[in-house]
Amino acid sequence: MLTKMKLKKGDTVIVNTGSEKGKKGTILDINKKTGMVTVKDINVRTKHVKARKQGQESGIMKVEAPLYASKVSFYCDKCGKGVRLGVKVNEDGTKSRFCKCCNEMK
Repeated sequence: MLTKMKLKKGDTVIVNTGSEKGKKGTILDINKKTGMVTVKDINVRTKHVKARKQGQESGIMKVEAPLYASKVSFYCDKCGKGVRLGVKVNEDGTKSRFCKCCNEMK
């Protein structure tokens, strides 16, 4: 099942729920199949890595874990908060996103 999302890679989002509530970051990766997003410096977990080749180092790495897209919302700089996005169809047929609070195009 593919999830319909108005978020894109590179968008600034704010976390709505959980231990990371209120933190802002940019989207690194989106998985529409599972409905999850990976946000930079949010939901960071430690991962123990084993050396796979000769000369490669093993150790503990910090990795961003994905979280559900419903837990984040788009951050509008003009409004200064997390907002919903709408889609308008322009005269030439292209689609553009806008903030539903201040109607600013994104």
